[in-house]
Amino acid sequence: MTGLEGTVGLARLVLRRDRVRLPLWLVGVAGVTYGSGSAMAATFPTQASIDAYAASVASSPAVVAMSGPPIALDTLPGIVLNKIELVTVVGVCLMAALTVVRHSRAEEEAGRTELLRAGVVGRHAGGCAALLVASGASVLLGVLVALGLSGASVPGRSALLYGAGTAGLGVVTAAATLCLAQLFVHARAATGAALALVGLAFVLRAAGDVRGDGLVWLSPVGWSQATHVLGAERWWPLGICVGAAIALAWLAFRLSGFRDVGAGLVAPRPGDAVGGRLMSSAFGLAVRQQRGTVVAWAVGVLALALAEGSLADVVRSMAHDNPALEKYLNATGQGSLVDAYLSTILLVLGLLATAFALSATARLRSEETSGRLEALLATGLTRSRWLGSGLAVVGLGAMLVLLLGGLGLGLSFAATTGDWSTALRLPVQVLVYGPAVAALVALAVLMLGWRPDAGGVTWAALGLCFVLGWLGSLLGLPAWVLKVSPFGAAPLLPLQAFTWTGPVLTVMVAVLLGGVGWLGLLHRDIR
Repeated sequence: MTGLEGTVGLARLVLRRDRVRLPLWLVGVAGVTYGSGSAMAATFPTQASIDAYAASVASSPAVVAMSGPPIALDTLPGIVLNKIELVTVVGVCLMAALTVVRHSRAEEEAGRTELLRAGVVGRHAGGCAALLVASGASVLLGVLVALGLSGASVPGRSALLYGAGTAGLGVVTAAATLCLAQLFVHARAATGAALALVGLAFVLRAAGDVRGDGLVWLSPVGWSQATHVLGAERWWPLGICVGAAIALAWLAFRLSGFRDVGAGLVAPRPGDAVGGRLMSSAFGLAVRQQRGTVVAWAVGVLALALAEGSLADVVRSMAHDNPALEKYLNATGQGSLVDAYLSTILLVLGLLATAFALSATARLRSEETSGRLEALLATGLTRSRWLGSGLAVVGLGAMLVLLLGGLGLGLSFAATTGDWSTALRLPVQVLVYGPAVAALVALAVLMLGWRPDAGGVTWAALGLCFVLGWLGSLLGLPAWVLKVSPFGAAPLLPLQAFTWTGPVLTVMVAVLLGGVGWLGLLHRDIR
């Protein structure tokens, strides 16, 4: 017995179950890559326009932090790769991590792995099948990205190298996630740990690129970008990805042998024998259920904000060393390098707070599918009180994540620059994205009330908001299309002056969507 018996059959089952999910990931990321690359030619029709773009962003720390080292920005292919980098990194990492958790730890938590193991299925077959499918999907995504770039002005060899780097990053992420799946009992904890690891890798790479030091070599994202497409074009960093993936896969299978099926190496803390006063109300129960998620997201976002704010000295030195660029940005109404950097990070914090809110709202659906909600509603608890209490905790948690992110950014920025006014200003400015968070949560409530099985729509909406916010202006989309995103309706602080119109309209839409979803939940059957 090798422990891998039945791997092929389980891999086919994974593909069967994800016959819709995986193609959507592949088409979505590859489609954005191709569409963005094709639109760049119209956005930058002349070499003069390309040179102007290169002069305005090559020294921007926000662009370097988000997209990696600025290579060949004086060419159209260089601009294409620079603008799609963030989309491909986030897309392949999320796809790989979520696929592995869904078909490894989540299967054990649901009890299906134990049933399968009653047949001719080895101990490591489930994890191996999940890893094979996630790795294969990453490789296929790399191929599609390379094909899309080849049709969007990028030379074939460079496109192939970029696609290989994308695939390598996805394979490493999948193997690392499989290791984390051996540690935790619950799929939510494994997913949170995997996303935290991806965030840490991104921060290390961003800090290393902005500072120009060796931190990039501590990050898988840094390994994939160390190929320097359109520059030195090195293939050897991909060997690091392959070696790390093999080592992590071996470690995951070794860890799997040290635990029982359904258990984790990190034992969950046993609960109290008797519930306290907090558990006697619907709101208290919601707080108890969500407190781990809130703390994890708040700490993670705070750490990210502190790390990004600590780069303030680099940002200010870039502005000081390039007075011509600073004067150009101010003359064109684009603000300063410092303001551009802060506005980018604030937008990222808003998107992260939304991701937390959607994750916490999804917990309401899991309470229903697990059967626990039906037992609760058999008591004196009404549906309205249950939903209202859950959404209140989601809203308070999202506000906490936003405030801590803004506070961390402001404190670290102020500590570095000595401008302590930012420590008070940024926590207030980041709240401008509160209505956008509320709008997407309201969309999740609408799905919960009328189409509870279509919860993925809300995550697709968040992905659309991310794409519109990052690439919308360069794609040449009409202004009304950009305003479709609730984040596009918010003023881009501190670059723009604050206005009430966008946030107020967003709140009205959120109230409408949430109210319709609330009515749907009141009148449908509990499944």
